Amino acid sequence: MTERSDSILVVIDVQERMMPVIDRSTSVTDEVLRVVSGFRALDLPILVTEQYSKGLGHTVPAVRDALGEWYRPIDKTSFSAAGEMHFMQQLETAARNRVFLCGVETHVCVYQTARDLVLMGWDVEIVTDAVGSRSEFNRHIALERLSRRGIELTTTEMVLFDLMNRADIPEFKTVSAIVK
Repeated sequence: MTERSDSILVVIDVQERMMPVIDRSTSVTDEVLRVVSGFRALDLPILVTEQYSKGLGHTVPAVRDALGEWYRPIDKTSFSAAGEMHFMQQLETAARNRVFLCGVETHVCVYQTARDLVLMGWDVEIVTDAVGSRSEFNRHIALERLSRRGIELTTTEMVLFDLMNRADIPEFKTVSAIVK
């Protein structure tokens, strides 16, 4: 069972100039929206990164809107978010040990962030339906390598139902509507 009190979502680089070239970009964006909405409904913290926003733009408007007050982007130039001091400070301040990652690109920034966070002692899960790459092949290889490293692979629905754990909680109807 995943403990809500120990969980945080990181939305990696879902940016205006990146998403048009991502394979299945509409589906990836839709799943990012669902996982963000679910985390918000469960009142769980969310961090957002943007890779070189001067060149790649900001988080796509739909995701920005869904994030609401959680949209406080951390600009980065390191492919691994763990390589950015401001990101690590925010993650440590959140005091959550289980990190769920979504975003792009699976084989670059998502992969390197997951790898580095695990090496630093965090428990990491990849929300597989909410990550993407320019090619499905790169996405597939990245998920395979992450799994071999012991990083858990999950889906939006699995995460949200695992975080709820029960149907008799106040957030159940809201989260159920999000995943349908």
